[in-house]
Amino acid sequence: MSRKFFGLALSALLFALCFPAQAQQPKKIPRIGVLFAATPSANSERLEAFRQGLRERGYIAGKDVFIEQRYADGNLDRLPTLVSDLVHLNVDVIVSATSQGTRSLKEATNTIPIVMTNDADPVGGKVVASLARPGGNITGLSILAPELSGKRLELLKEIVPKLPRVAVLGTSRPSTAQELREMEVAAAALKVQLQYVGAPGPEDIETAFREVTGGRANGLLVLNSAILNSRRIQIVRLATRSRLPTIYAVPEYVEDGGLMSYSTSYTDLYRRAAVYVDKILKGAKPADLPVEQPKKFELIINLKAAKQIGLTIPPNVLARADKVIK
Repeated sequence: MSRKFFGLALSALLFALCFPAQAQQPKKIPRIGVLFAATPSANSERLEAFRQGLRERGYIAGKDVFIEQRYADGNLDRLPTLVSDLVHLNVDVIVSATSQGTRSLKEATNTIPIVMTNDADPVGGKVVASLARPGGNITGLSILAPELSGKRLELLKEIVPKLPRVAVLGTSRPSTAQELREMEVAAAALKVQLQYVGAPGPEDIETAFREVTGGRANGLLVLNSAILNSRRIQIVRLATRSRLPTIYAVPEYVEDGGLMSYSTSYTDLYRRAAVYVDKILKGAKPADLPVEQPKKFELIINLKAAKQIGLTIPPNVLARADKVIK
């Protein structure tokens, strides 16, 4: 009897010792993949905005979440390899900072949740079924605001009142039919003739600028494009050398010496992307999270760039700027 009692007591003791060990197993720390098309330096401000958004929701990078960053360094051909890398890491959610990256991710996985940050046309590009009901494993933020192209033309006209001809530089024509329509409506109202110039690849940029100057454009509008954005400094230098008043769709051009940008606030988009990540980590399904459109816009002006091309920015335009670089 005593042996039986001893055996029961020993079993109870071992169970008591094992139970706390099981109860105190460290919880799994989520891993977030972040996919960028450009270089780390070009995306540092956006990544910090995303980290800030996570901090506002109680996540400290390296403690409560791990962030796996991947950069294509402007070479879009690298995106499929980077996508494959993140998918094989089996991260809990992937934040995509590029339309092309989102499309590569869509082909690579239908199970890992994906949060896009700045897709120009997610419905037209068949990334999601609709903004209200995305379906599938992708949701996030769209930068679809076609009216911005018209506003950019208006701003060019304000700083260069005599503006008969504006070149529009992109990798192709404007990305959506609505964007094209808004731009041409604005051009007609402003009595400005548009000259579309394409640079399908980085090697075509010099040729595109020769076409712009050969067409005697008096101003330039540079569209949002991963290919062009990866060559910002080259484009800014060519625009300055050509003494062309230029407005950009991405603020980093102005930080790199460009004249002016009017765009969605990208730092706001990345802070808001953290909201989606938080909801997904807490169990929400991307299919049930509506895609949001831009809410905040910003005008940035570089006075040093204006001086380089002999241009004076009217006071009423300067007064509306969210940021002025001197």
